[in-house]
Amino acid sequence: MKNTILALVASIGALGAVSAHAADGRPYVGVGAVVAEHKYELNNDTTSNDRKSNEWGGKFFAGYEINPNWAVEAGYTDFGKNDYAYTVNGVNGRVESDAKSFYLAGKYTYPVANNFNVFGKLGVAHNKNDVSATGLAAAWNGDSSKNTVYASLGAEYAINQNVALSLEYEHYGKNDNDLGRRKGAVTLGARYSF
Repeated sequence: MKNTILALVASIGALGAVSAHAADGRPYVGVGAVVAEHKYELNNDTTSNDRKSNEWGGKFFAGYEINPNWAVEAGYTDFGKNDYAYTVNGVNGRVESDAKSFYLAGKYTYPVANNFNVFGKLGVAHNKNDVSATGLAAAWNGDSSKNTVYASLGAEYAINQNVALSLEYEHYGKNDNDLGRRKGAVTLGARYSF
């Protein structure tokens, strides 16, 4: 909880800096392809049914560059849907999950070379994980919503003054149960600055 509050304070601080320097910055929008690990752990005394898979999803984000180093960014990530058929003690079942997240973060960019930057983000994510199940896993039916710390590390290459490509690892925090999306995701993104 303390980490979430700290990340929220950092995000609000970045928003305050945006209003103070609104004339100097510029807005941007972007999209991304996201790959995240989904995991299912269905265990009893005699049988273990664990499964991992990587699922593709998408991301939309928008931000405001306060100056070349600092920005504030908000985004929506859909981690994709996943399903898993299983058998435990002769009982067949199926689990389906659908995970999404909204985030707000401050972003710091550091230039490494001509047109190449590394960056980090810190903020808050609101995660939602919908799970429907049959068989022995039916006890996990429902959805969970959780606010957690959001953090990201990545690199970007500016094709020109307006367009940049990025690759980043994003940490969205853990779900409340053992079904569905894991903590992090890898995103390949494209950004357009106005």
